[in-house]
Amino acid sequence: MPKAAPRHTSGKVPDSLIYETMDGKPVYRKGYRLVLNGVKKLEDIVGSSTLQSEIISYLIRRLMMFYDEQAYAIHTNEAGLHISKGNNLAGDIFVYERSVMTAENINKNYSSVPPLLAFEVDTETAVEVASQMAYISGKIEKLIQFGVQKVFWISTEAKRIIVAEPGMDWRTISWKNDVEITPGLLVNIAGHLEQRGIK
Repeated sequence: MPKAAPRHTSGKVPDSLIYETMDGKPVYRKGYRLVLNGVKKLEDIVGSSTLQSEIISYLIRRLMMFYDEQAYAIHTNEAGLHISKGNNLAGDIFVYERSVMTAENINKNYSSVPPLLAFEVDTETAVEVASQMAYISGKIEKLIQFGVQKVFWISTEAKRIIVAEPGMDWRTISWKNDVEITPGLLVNIAGHLEQRGIK
């Protein structure tokens, strides 16, 4: 059985345990304290759950079937956005118009151009329960101010989806309902899970 990592003694948290930065402050990965204390290793806290992965896979398939690959790009795998100094955000799925995400904008850095759509499934950060809604709201606001046209935040715990658009009241929808991603594209997470026999 592999040994746990040694207890962390320096004051600085390693960059590998930082999920993103907001307003110049690090936002740590969920479980980072367990890694610092040697209870878990980094690889134990980095991946998604099988439920998160199933939902993300379902959404990507639906998006790829709908959007023309010549006109749109779909980025995933903790895709990064550099919004401004001190604001580097991560996301589960970003849909870009290729007129915005041009070949010149694809490199080894975080994206500095806004996606059309952003999707988040759960919260991968070590935010206290009492502060989770403030974190989610703050991140959604930053995405919209950056130029994202629609944000979908899916909670597997609440089985609900926050839908946010610029200049409109945010809506919270049960994932049992059809959710319109864009005219002509509906998703139904509960229906997909039921089809797969997932409870």
